[in-house]
Amino acid sequence: MNTLFFSRQQHWLVLMFGCLLVFFAASLAHGQWLDYAQRVATLDEPLSRLRWIVGDISEVAFYKHELPALGLLLGACLAHWAQLRGYRWQGFAICYGSGLWPWVFTSSLLGLLLSHVLWGWTLASGTWQPTFVAFVSLPAAMVLLFGAGWRVTITGALLGALLVTPASLLMVNYLCYPLQLPVVVGNVSGMAVASVVAFILCKRFPSWVRQCREPTVVEPVVNQPDYGVVWTLRRVLADFSEAPFFGNELASLGLLLGVLLAYLLSPAALSYGSMLVMQIVAGQALASLVGVVCWRGQWKARGWYPTYIPIVSIVPAAVLTHGGSWQVVVISAVLGALVAPPLAVAITQRLPAYVHGYIGNVMSMAVCTLGIVPVTGLLV
Repeated sequence: MNTLFFSRQQHWLVLMFGCLLVFFAASLAHGQWLDYAQRVATLDEPLSRLRWIVGDISEVAFYKHELPALGLLLGACLAHWAQLRGYRWQGFAICYGSGLWPWVFTSSLLGLLLSHVLWGWTLASGTWQPTFVAFVSLPAAMVLLFGAGWRVTITGALLGALLVTPASLLMVNYLCYPLQLPVVVGNVSGMAVASVVAFILCKRFPSWVRQCREPTVVEPVVNQPDYGVVWTLRRVLADFSEAPFFGNELASLGLLLGVLLAYLLSPAALSYGSMLVMQIVAGQALASLVGVVCWRGQWKARGWYPTYIPIVSIVPAAVLTHGGSWQVVVISAVLGALVAPPLAVAITQRLPAYVHGYIGNVMSMAVCTLGIVPVTGLLV
């Protein structure tokens, strides 16, 4: 193991952690907590635009606020540092133990920033636009599939901004809005279609993703799970940060603490001003719990199973469409937990080897949201 490399990486992490803390403290000290409608109305102001961009990092979980986003990143920084140091309290190894979290985050963030440079003008319409999609899709998937290095990182960011974001914009504006479908269907459909195109291009032009450096392997902390109650609760918590490819309890804890703090400061700022964020979080936790318990055998056999899918698609879409009653929360959570993960695996198993398996997950999100959200409405 390259000791000098890890020493430098840890210094970088300390610097990043400090910058995030400063940003977090500055957000709290600013003291102006606008609701969602006011945020949209003031997007032409630089500070509001910055908060909107940072909020995109938590958009995938339907929170859309800078405090959950910063909490997620602070937790992820801490988890990666603990992984480098070999601490057992790191939880589930972030980014699946690949040691690639800095590259995953860098590529995702560059893709997000470039998306706003190229497509931020769409927000001027006053309607919601999926500017966040590059942060939770192709850039991270490319780093995890092809490895570390600036060439892969920059290629992923560019293709995310040039292909994924416009694809999702087209799906949302020309499919979801006219047909009154949940916008998550357009988000994930755009991710799937654009990512398939991107991976085909990478196969055709392999120099785009050729590694410029040897990957550095992080030694995992070996701890055979017992798949008991404690493991189940940890897994439910980790599922909250699976969508950005983190899958770690510390990252998820930071995300949820940020949600709680934002809710205490301005309840109408979260989840598009719906005042339903607590019902969404409850449904997300229930969906993950049902999925982890129901598919425990798959977790044991495979080592990983996509029980996070209803957290970032079916449950929030159902709550925002049909309201936050307990019937909506329970029905969407249970149906999503039972149907979405096996469908995702079935699709992923049929994908060619040169594409990342997350495409199966987002396709399952689209199909299950289209099916389960209307069914939920019929049953309540």
